[in-house]
Amino acid sequence: MNHAMLAPYRAVAEATRSFYQNPLNPLSRTHFGRTTAAMAELFERSTRIYAKPEFGIDEAFVGGARVAVQQTTVWQKPFARLLHFARDLPAERKPDPRVLIVAPMSGHYATLLRGTVEALLPSADVYITDWEDARQVPLSDGQFDLDDYVDYVIEMIRHLGPDTHVMAVCQPAVPVLMAVAQMAKWNDPAQPSSMILMGGPIDTRVNPTAVNRLAEQKGIDWFREHVIMKVPFPQPGFLRDVYPGFLQLSGFMSMNLDRHLIAHKDFYWHLVKDDGDGADKHRAFYDEYLAVMDLTAEFYLQTVEEVFIKHSLPKGEILHRGERVDAKAILETALMTVEGENDDISGLGQTKAAQDLCVNIPDDMRVHYMQPRVGHYGVFNGSRFRADICPRIVDFMLTHGQPAREWRAEKARKQAADEQKQAEARARAEAQAQTLVADKKIAAEKAVDDKPAETPQKPASRAAPKRTPSTRGRRR
Repeated sequence: MNHAMLAPYRAVAEATRSFYQNPLNPLSRTHFGRTTAAMAELFERSTRIYAKPEFGIDEAFVGGARVAVQQTTVWQKPFARLLHFARDLPAERKPDPRVLIVAPMSGHYATLLRGTVEALLPSADVYITDWEDARQVPLSDGQFDLDDYVDYVIEMIRHLGPDTHVMAVCQPAVPVLMAVAQMAKWNDPAQPSSMILMGGPIDTRVNPTAVNRLAEQKGIDWFREHVIMKVPFPQPGFLRDVYPGFLQLSGFMSMNLDRHLIAHKDFYWHLVKDDGDGADKHRAFYDEYLAVMDLTAEFYLQTVEEVFIKHSLPKGEILHRGERVDAKAILETALMTVEGENDDISGLGQTKAAQDLCVNIPDDMRVHYMQPRVGHYGVFNGSRFRADICPRIVDFMLTHGQPAREWRAEKARKQAADEQKQAEARARAEAQAQTLVADKKIAAEKAVDDKPAETPQKPASRAAPKRTPSTRGRRR
């Protein structure tokens, strides 16, 4: 309604900007003309409803060569599409890891992860969830809550099949962990090979941030009464209860308000000084950042209550379709958690808490990485993500993908077979040695038994001394 009221003023501002930026207008080259045009554009951009951006990824560098990329929709339901960035690769190239990026449903569109997709494309076959703006979904398509979110993730993983790696960025860390735990409990053959959780609120009791404290202080009834609105006419989702994206955006911007004010002030001076490069960078960033989507009320309220107020997942109390979700059931999916040192949305340690919940994952199938000197968005975007985090993720997927597991299993089988052969050889040698000793003993005993008995000899009698004639009596 507020946007509709401002529509005439935006039209005037846009006309003013066009007039003073027209190269045929002599005033466009004056300080007055540039100042007026700058003020008009700043007002128009500050009151505009930004359309959903496009990914616009047409190519990628793979193996040192530029290849074409085609974006296609491979799965779709009322509240989401599954997009595939298909690369035109040589037939002889070995398959790269297949990764499903689960984008956050927290106010921004999936295109906020454009940099994440671009960084992974050289080394992975990339899919991403594209959540629908709730105000664009008619009421006839039903509701969408946390249980539905988990169902969507499970269906997408099953659609992609075994040996899929699933990456959850921020908010979806909780439903993705729930989905993988349920698949493990059901012994689903499509269980992902690995799960990468990045900057997600697994346990918001650890280092709570301003966002976490607000939820606990207000309580769920406050959110239900103050932030839930109905979609106005003539939107397709007319009368649907939603959490408006502009409220979420206002919350995000208020956390770094001074930075955004300085950015807009700099943008104004870039326009006045006719600095096209600086102005274009500002437009590119804020065209993305200010494009927001509404969330269904049931999903938003359930997430706030279960994740930020009750802490149901780390307590082992969270349910999916009435079934208790047990992270201990996960045995075959490798786990990687990633955090940013300066994250002011998901505090340090909140994502790492997943390592404590998934206690039955072997130690050689889990890893935690904390990226120094990055905030929340630096965990999945920017130079440090490209240089430090993304290579670790790719290495983790390669290490725990099906080909690597089969190679390790085959290596283990060969090693076990070799060890068995060596053990059998040692056993045979010991048996032969024991047999030889026994044979020698038997031979010695037989030799003793076969020896003829000796006849005992009488001791030789001592010869009596010869008596000589006595001389006794010869004396006279």
